Amino acid sequence: MKADPVGVLTGMHYLDGDKACAEGGIAAGCRFFAGYPITPSTEVAERVAERFPLVGGMFIQMEDELASITAVLGAAWAGVKSMTVTSGPGFSLMMENIGLGAMLETPCVVVNVQRGGPSTGLPTLPGQADMMQAKWGSHGDYEIIALSPNSPQECFDLTITAFNFSEKYRVPVLFMMDECVGHMTEKVIIPEADKIEITPRRFTSKKPGQYLPYEPNKDLVPDMVEAGNGYFFHITGLTHDERGYPDMSWQTQEKCVHRLVDKIRKNSDDIYLYEEENFEKAEIVVISYGITSRVALRGIQLAQADGIKNIGHLRLITVWPFPEKVIRKLASKIKVFVVPEMNYGQMVLEVERCAGGQCKTLLVPHGGGTVHKPECIYEAIKEAIK
Repeated sequence: MKADPVGVLTGMHYLDGDKACAEGGIAAGCRFFAGYPITPSTEVAERVAERFPLVGGMFIQMEDELASITAVLGAAWAGVKSMTVTSGPGFSLMMENIGLGAMLETPCVVVNVQRGGPSTGLPTLPGQADMMQAKWGSHGDYEIIALSPNSPQECFDLTITAFNFSEKYRVPVLFMMDECVGHMTEKVIIPEADKIEITPRRFTSKKPGQYLPYEPNKDLVPDMVEAGNGYFFHITGLTHDERGYPDMSWQTQEKCVHRLVDKIRKNSDDIYLYEEENFEKAEIVVISYGITSRVALRGIQLAQADGIKNIGHLRLITVWPFPEKVIRKLASKIKVFVVPEMNYGQMVLEVERCAGGQCKTLLVPHGGGTVHKPECIYEAIKEAIK
């Protein structure tokens, strides 16, 4: 194990998902963190607070979650890769400014280590019931990117991916962990820094006076500048033109918000990440994400041992934007989707929408606090073949 000049702890480690997420942020180049302690995400902040002084980063414990996300947005516009972490009620408090981040097109990463809810709920126990909030939590029309890891290794790897997406598309990226993944300890391999693919901030090549903060490139994403480098620019949460100046006309609203949506939707093929298994002959496909995907594998094994062979598995890694094309293609070939979730029906609604009646969809709900029993998923698969 060694630390290279940019602070990456290369080598083999045994880390929980929270700490691996913190190391992923450091490896991605994150050097500003603002947050407020909340179970079960606090270990991310603790690891960052311990490590940032060694890599030239700045850690600030804010007075609450509203201040935390605001500080992160400000730091991003000062030119620094920035992140925060929270759970449950804190995620709700951040939602207004996540919408602000989408409107300002501010690259940053927001980690949500999900627990059981609603309200204070189960602070120390797992849930997956914030998935729709991740997509629709703030008001108005916008698109977001959200990823869901299922292991400490992925907490490291996908945190880097989250930062890369945030920089490429100038958008807040939500990292939807769950308490089980956050607190489980497994082997995590951290590669040498020069083996890690990092997307840098895309700064403008235009001179001061020529730069417009919301003038898009061909990929619909504008360039950025660092505050204090001689550029004069205006940013606002109001509907704005390419100069960043407020404009209350419906024409500007159409142009502004349509691009916020299109820059994600039209690039969704680049953003979709998923794992597929045994699609070729599948009649039943289990769709899962996060910790539930690991339990689902055991449920599938039990079904296969019982003679049910034609079972596929689709693990969602990118949950937003939702992989519509994959679901539609599968729905035309199979009989049933089985969707286990630690909630009472969220992502299953997207599966049903995309399936469009071509096949059945069967929810396997669970209220959280524990993971599913594999036998529950096995029984759902048996029910699906009837």
